[in-house]
Amino acid sequence: MNRNGNTYTFLYAAIMVILVAAVLASVSLALKPRQTRNFEIEKKQNILASVNIESTVANAEELYAKNIVNEYVVNVKGELVKGDAFNTDLKKERAKAPKDMILPVFECKTKNGLKYILPLRGTGLWGPIWGFVSLNEDMNTIYGANFDHEGETPGLGAEIATPAFQAQFSGKKIFDEAGKLVSIFVAKVGQVAPEEHKVDGISGGTITSKGLQKMLLDDFSSYKEFLIKKKS
Repeated sequence: MNRNGNTYTFLYAAIMVILVAAVLASVSLALKPRQTRNFEIEKKQNILASVNIESTVANAEELYAKNIVNEYVVNVKGELVKGDAFNTDLKKERAKAPKDMILPVFECKTKNGLKYILPLRGTGLWGPIWGFVSLNEDMNTIYGANFDHEGETPGLGAEIATPAFQAQFSGKKIFDEAGKLVSIFVAKVGQVAPEEHKVDGISGGTITSKGLQKMLLDDFSSYKEFLIKKKS
């Protein structure tokens, strides 16, 4: 075959593309178990962080096994249903009709009693935001919170992932005195809202703050019947 011809060039390029694709596929397949485990460890760290338990990559699995005493899923009626709480994909669940959704719940034993951890998922300015909020046994008072994001702006919306922002949620209540679910207001400077239901929003991160507020209301609303049944 003429090595200076177009046919040779085309075949050579095609073979190289196939070889490179095969190598990349093999590498991706080999790394997948490690990537999956890293994701699981990070998720366990985030769940623990919502109840103020600090962990590292080295001890997260041990602390999770020690402190998370139960995990299950419920439906929007607050009924226990079949499912895997840890591996439930909230993105997929949020795309379903409410009657078909399953909602994960994690129970954690802490030095301050049993806490109920609820995973949340919403939308910020540039992409998805998510987190875990833990509640006291009254199913009303927030014990702790942990939030994260995919691409919010550093110094602005990305502040939702900082300890200082998250610490505001401790002690806040999601039901008012009449038993109505009001969730949490992520307030702008000067915005009036009951202190027991309000945290300060992020200066310059209004859209992310409002996205977080909507996420909290939407997801607490999905869990409403479960919360009412548990506290009654």
